[in-house]
Amino acid sequence: MAGREKTGALDFDYLETYADGDMVVVEEVLNLFREQAALWLRVMDPHDPGEGWRDAIHSLKGTALGVGAVSLAQACSTAEWVLGDAHMDRTLALIRVRDAVEAVLADITIYQYEKNIQSLRD
Repeated sequence: MAGREKTGALDFDYLETYADGDMVVVEEVLNLFREQAALWLRVMDPHDPGEGWRDAIHSLKGTALGVGAVSLAQACSTAEWVLGDAHMDRTLALIRVRDAVEAVLADITIYQYEKNIQSLRD
């Protein structure tokens, strides 16, 4: 993990400020995000004629904005628009959302690793 840099997919300063510096809350929010993202990704099937993928993307967008993952929220907004148009490529839109989720999850992993190392040094 040494030498890996966060991508900026999640604004941790925003999240820490939002949590008023309470790192227990920050950790809880990050862990909830991980769990919820895993659930939402499972229902994002571009070939599903139901509305599950639409609800998942909308929920994911709201959560992304809440934690400071602006790029993910933008990918979700684009996907909502694309998924509403039968002529657009749903698969590509969902791939972009999945990629944005993966970037956020990677940044969370690096952030938590850095915090763990810092706590060992303190």
